[in-house]
Amino acid sequence: MKKNYLLILWSLTITFASFAQTGQQGVMDLETCIEIALENNLNLQRSQVALAQQEANYLANQGQRIPTLSTGASSGYRWGRSINPVTNLFENNRIGNINLFANSNATIFAGQQINNSVRQSKVDIEAASYNVAATENSITLNVINLFINVVFAKEQLNIAQNQLNTTKEQMAVTLKLVDAGSLPLANKLDIQAQNATNELEVINASNNLRIAKLNLAQAMQIPFDDRMDVLAPELDTDAFQMAQNDVDEIFAIALELMPEIKAAELGIESANIGVRIARGGYLPTLGVGVSAFSNFIDQAVFGEVPAFNTQIRNNFSNSANLQLNVPIFSNMRNRANVQRARLQKRLAEIQEVETKNQLRQDIESAYTNAYASRLSYQASLTRVASLEEAFRIAQQRFDAGAINFADYQLAQNNFFNAQADLITSKYTFIFRVKVLDFYLGNPLKL
Repeated sequence: MKKNYLLILWSLTITFASFAQTGQQGVMDLETCIEIALENNLNLQRSQVALAQQEANYLANQGQRIPTLSTGASSGYRWGRSINPVTNLFENNRIGNINLFANSNATIFAGQQINNSVRQSKVDIEAASYNVAATENSITLNVINLFINVVFAKEQLNIAQNQLNTTKEQMAVTLKLVDAGSLPLANKLDIQAQNATNELEVINASNNLRIAKLNLAQAMQIPFDDRMDVLAPELDTDAFQMAQNDVDEIFAIALELMPEIKAAELGIESANIGVRIARGGYLPTLGVGVSAFSNFIDQAVFGEVPAFNTQIRNNFSNSANLQLNVPIFSNMRNRANVQRARLQKRLAEIQEVETKNQLRQDIESAYTNAYASRLSYQASLTRVASLEEAFRIAQQRFDAGAINFADYQLAQNNFFNAQADLITSKYTFIFRVKVLDFYLGNPLKL
């Protein structure tokens, strides 16, 4: 039994260790990367805290509509000449007392400042929610770009490795021919130099892939691990079509969808309410207050000290009051508050214009880049097809001894460089199409 128990324990240990290792180096798809980035991003957490602060402000402003209520007690002694509360005469006795009190106050009218503050808080909560959504969009777009960079770097490494493999195969043939005396020694040196160059290209491609993974890990704000990898989806460029809308149409759609635009518009609405709040300082305020009081005195009446409950009941008193405050001169505070509120409104208007201008510029750039990348990708397809055939013919002619190594090497380099350019234009086009989809409100998925 003990042996079986140890065997089970050992198996569980290995299983959990393997699971932990897989969790660190597991292959992640795009959705997982986005989820991790959204969970860990500090800017998003900061915007979420800002939203929570606005909710707290709304709670506080709502509370101004509710009457206040406080109660308490005090106890103490007086020495020296003072009025005895029982006899209402001046005496030199030590007098002990216990006081009980309660107060409540409510604002009846405050120049609509309370109601406007509640309205402003609601608007600020909505604006903060849109800011959270805008931050999430920005993070998602960035992760998609970095994810595509990793996939692109993997394909570049694959191209470099294929080129190295082709060179190694050719080098093996060349070395045999040189050893047999069919080719001059210079061919051997040339193919060895080409092999060294291709090995360096593989190293550079590996480093670029590592950097791409590092950038993605940092965007997700997780520790970088060399074993980190991504699950590359099958990206068929035919499935990514550039939007048929022109810039004006995309901009009109984005104005209705983009959360940063909604937040900017709500900023103006909040500022307008702020002006009304400031103007409310010129209006009178009206409030009501009630209070209750009772006390106990340790002084004798007719030779004995009345009981505590008796004194509390007999000394109980109430009061109520209305308070009207009419502002006549407030050291220019109200005027300054109104001016500041109007300036805040102007800043909100400028912010809205700036946000819309930035959105249009981003859309114009995205549209222009997507259009250019589509043309570049189409041209790269034609170029690769032509150079692939040229390389195939060059390889046959080189094997037959019809061309020298320099011509063969040129055809090989041209073909592999064209493949690399095609990969670059392919992923550039895919990402820029997704950017346009983003402004059109389409799902951000590959």
